[in-house]
Amino acid sequence: MTAILRTRAPNSITLRLASVVLAAVTVATAPVPALAQDSAAETRLRKIEAEVRAIQRKVFPGGDGRFFEPQITPGTQAPASTPPPTSGAPSTTAVTDILVRLDALEAQLQALTARSEEQANALGQMEQRLAALETAANAPVIPAAETASSTIQPAATVPAAATVVAAPAAKPPVQAAPAGSVASPSATRLAAVQAIAKPQTADAGDDEYSYGFRLWNDGFFPEARQQLTKFVEQFPNHSRISFGRNLLGRAFLDDNMPEDAARWFLRNYQANKAGDRAPDSLLYLGVSMIAMKDTKRACIALAEFAETYPLIASGRLASDYQASRAKVKCS
Repeated sequence: MTAILRTRAPNSITLRLASVVLAAVTVATAPVPALAQDSAAETRLRKIEAEVRAIQRKVFPGGDGRFFEPQITPGTQAPASTPPPTSGAPSTTAVTDILVRLDALEAQLQALTARSEEQANALGQMEQRLAALETAANAPVIPAAETASSTIQPAATVPAAATVVAAPAAKPPVQAAPAGSVASPSATRLAAVQAIAKPQTADAGDDEYSYGFRLWNDGFFPEARQQLTKFVEQFPNHSRISFGRNLLGRAFLDDNMPEDAARWFLRNYQANKAGDRAPDSLLYLGVSMIAMKDTKRACIALAEFAETYPLIASGRLASDYQASRAKVKCS
């Protein structure tokens, strides 16, 4: 009996130990409570949602109250929740941007079309005025080759006396002579003309023009016309050709020959409207018409001058233009 008890005792102890070990293993291997797992998953999900909203705010920025500054920055924890966007806030998409830009392009196209029509109308009116001036002055037709050969030259320096309309008061009046010729001069007049020195430089064309200018400036209009006609014929492509034709018209106008003057003024204006003295010729074409008592065509020429050369009409030739306008009543 004693032996039997001794033999069973170890088995009982072993069973109890095995039970304890089994219980411990069971506790150790038991699953984590669902509550803890749910809390971790919820935290991760909220973090991901906050990061997505931060990316959206970066990709679709706006200043209308619908979008906010990013809430996720390095080293910070995302907030538990983000308030929903305000309902009814205006939205801006790529389609609406395209529509707005198309509307702006259509408005610009309409403005350009209107401007083009206005310029075409103004050009038509200028052509009508020019045709009227041609008819009035009966100017010779300028060949196309001569017009094409005219180029825009830089403005040359001319003494201030070149813009004076009348000759100096101290000079005696000179009798009118046929165009391109000089009346039989007296010995005194011949001596006075010979006293005017002709320049001698390397530019022969400039010398011819300058000599004609000196004759005109001293009141010897027939002699000036003869000299300037020589310059225009011999040097048609000289840089001072616009000056020469204009001054030739002035030599007629200042000698009380407005009809001949008008022909030269119109010829100079037509040959090259961008020439150095084209504005002067157009203005003095109006002055010639005033002298001829042709108010209608004088007004056309003055209006054309103010429209074509507005800066010169208010600057260099402002006084001459205002004086001419005061002499006629234009509608």
